[in-house]
Amino acid sequence: MQTVKIYTTGSCPYCSQAKALLKQRGVAELDEIRIDMLPGEREKMMDITGRRTVPQIFIGTTHVGGCDDLMALDGRGGLLPLLNAA
Repeated sequence: MQTVKIYTTGSCPYCSQAKALLKQRGVAELDEIRIDMLPGEREKMMDITGRRTVPQIFIGTTHVGGCDDLMALDGRGGLLPLLNAA
């Protein structure tokens, strides 16, 4: 299974929703980066993604986007193949 990196904050309901979906799809371990606890990480996230909002989700080297993007990917049947890509 691909590595999943997710930029989050502790009070974000969309972050919780995205993490719950990933767990449902078999992701046992997340590389979670809490930008509310590590302020420099917000700048890194914005440089990489061009976005300010959380969550920002990466599966392997693919930037999926935020929670809505993750849900849409799952709805199209694309999440599991991306998670299981070699």
